[in-house]
Amino acid sequence: MMKQIFLSFFLLTSFFCGAQTVKSKLPQLGKDPIDKIVASMTLEEKAALLVGDHEFDKYKTGQIVDLVPGVAGTTVAIPRFGIPISLETDGPAGVNIDATRKGENKTYYCTGFPIATLLASTWNASIVEEVGRAMGNEVLEYGCDVLLAPAINLHRNPLCGRNFEYYSEDPYLVGKTAAAMIKGVQSQGVGTSLKHFAANNQETFRRQNDSRISQRALRELYLKGFEIAVKESQPWTVMSSYNKINGTYTQESYPLLTTILRDEWGFKGIVMSDWTRQLRNTAAQIHAGNELLMPGFPEQITDIENLVKSGKLPMKDVDICVKRMLQFLMKTPHFRNYAYSNSPDLKAHALVARKAADEGIILLKNNNDVLPLSKTLKDVALFGIASYNFVAGGTGSGDVNKAYVVNVKQGLENVGLNVEADIRSLYDGVKSEIEISPSYAKLRAKDSDMAVITLQRNSGEYADRHNTAGDFYLTEVEKNMLKNVSEAFHEAGKKVVVVLNIGGVIETASWKDYADAIILAWQPGVEGGNCVADIMTGKINPSGKLATTFPVDYMDVPSSKNFPYNYDGEKYDANLKNIGHTDYEEDIWVGYRYFNTYKKEVSFPFGFGMSYTTFGYENARIKRLGNEFIVTVDITNTGKMAGKEVVELFVSAPKGELEKPACELKAYAKTKELRPNEKETVTMKFNIADLASFSEKANGWITDSGVYKILISSSVETVKQSLPLKVNKSLERKVMTRI
Repeated sequence: MMKQIFLSFFLLTSFFCGAQTVKSKLPQLGKDPIDKIVASMTLEEKAALLVGDHEFDKYKTGQIVDLVPGVAGTTVAIPRFGIPISLETDGPAGVNIDATRKGENKTYYCTGFPIATLLASTWNASIVEEVGRAMGNEVLEYGCDVLLAPAINLHRNPLCGRNFEYYSEDPYLVGKTAAAMIKGVQSQGVGTSLKHFAANNQETFRRQNDSRISQRALRELYLKGFEIAVKESQPWTVMSSYNKINGTYTQESYPLLTTILRDEWGFKGIVMSDWTRQLRNTAAQIHAGNELLMPGFPEQITDIENLVKSGKLPMKDVDICVKRMLQFLMKTPHFRNYAYSNSPDLKAHALVARKAADEGIILLKNNNDVLPLSKTLKDVALFGIASYNFVAGGTGSGDVNKAYVVNVKQGLENVGLNVEADIRSLYDGVKSEIEISPSYAKLRAKDSDMAVITLQRNSGEYADRHNTAGDFYLTEVEKNMLKNVSEAFHEAGKKVVVVLNIGGVIETASWKDYADAIILAWQPGVEGGNCVADIMTGKINPSGKLATTFPVDYMDVPSSKNFPYNYDGEKYDANLKNIGHTDYEEDIWVGYRYFNTYKKEVSFPFGFGMSYTTFGYENARIKRLGNEFIVTVDITNTGKMAGKEVVELFVSAPKGELEKPACELKAYAKTKELRPNEKETVTMKFNIADLASFSEKANGWITDSGVYKILISSSVETVKQSLPLKVNKSLERKVMTRI
């Protein structure tokens, strides 16, 4: 009996010792070749690694992990190979996690930075990169690995609900701004997810919508910003969009995710899907190079296993995706076992947010130099619910749980101005705009030095805006407030300033004459009210310029003919022209490309923005080094106040086989702060390939021979200097695929 017991003990001991030996021989991530790890993984493990963790806090291994509450998603850890979890967090205006946690008194606030449209309005890559560094630090110190940003879909239509998350109507400005943001975030040792790839230009029916776009418009507009950002900054991840392009879901498009993104542009990271909560063609997704299916659910893991076993999904495709996932995970803070603090420097980051907002706020109107405010002005009549309930950023995944938001009232009081108490009391507890009668406006005009009216709009993920009063257009209440206040204050010889606290374009042409000055504050982040006060008082000389056109009327926008502007979310009406698809009938005629070419009047043009000083443009010159063109111009502050100027370089192409826009942005620069009479020589560069247009007939990029015009401008409508550029020989560059 004792012999049997001893034998059993020996066998059991041998088994465990053997198991330990096998485990110790398993390849480990970071210590052994990735190919060896892939070869050692089971099919189930491989499948799980390609699917987001649907349980969010535990895995099939039984391992329990502490997640950051409120993160958007996670990947699966496989401890036996040393494969860590990774955490992905929203969003474009700052880290979006829960501020409170069960059983804790501490709050986990994040900085609400200015929205993307404001950042693009800075026309300053260095300040955008600085914002990115601050954002990336909060990703790192709150224990996350990837920021699901930047979002760079084009402003095709003013009513897209997420335009505030996006940068511009121009792909060059989009790409350059995104590249700066990515560099900033990733400098902190965390990743970004460039999204939504591609043509996610509306929220209505976004999960199934088919974006039907010409190859030319795709290449010149809807893919160009992504191309620039990928080539210049190499984001760790790219997020494939929900929608189809020309009949194929982007998540299943091999030409898009492999041929273009990887083979043509040289992308090195992983592709993750947008948060698709239904089973799609899994085999097509994996084959296309969509490595990570998010947010993940068990059926996707089972589907991958069954597809491989049935021969419908080659193991080779799975292994390629698994290898890329492992390469990605090796970059993450979780792989490095980074000891995050949960205490980023929010005060320092708020200063960065304020600095960026100060530089992106735009002065749209300033009759008779009403701004900056006279130092003798003390009492302000502050109208509009938005003056007291300021919006720092949009809704949905682009929102941030902020510790505070400085409103316009607080901002003006912080610089020593008195806000009229009786008006302020009207707005206590009010949730919508209120009527201001002519008699009340006259009463306030008697005891105030000036009027400030703040108008507000907000939007976000899941729904597009509306072509109606209260959204694109003003309501009757807002119109009456503007009219009554303006007439009363002007009759008293006093001025009216309008502040626009908006995330996207609204109609301005019908009412802008009521205002002496208009400040486009956008949604400027947590320090917004202070930034408005900075601009109004002249502490900051405004230098922001429009990254998107303000049309006279919504129906002037070419895409208004097919944009589903009257329908929320995924609810459709039988009378809607495009049901389940959107025909991009306007082709390349988006934004200023249309308005400027067809000489259509606008309210405020692309690239426009005023200053409290003036600038002279002189001595423009161009030289060529190989295929690169270098343009320089002398910018002199000819006014009486220090300030910065944005210099915009547009190119007008000679007549060729293709119809082309009157001009297109190809470079830009922003001066340092110039003192009165100070001069700076600004340098801008572009490549001969940047002059090309996409020919569907040739399936490639063509640079026509002829004389181009280099237009050095302060807006798309205001050319300051021009130069000829002769291209002696046409150039053609084929592409690998069509979509």
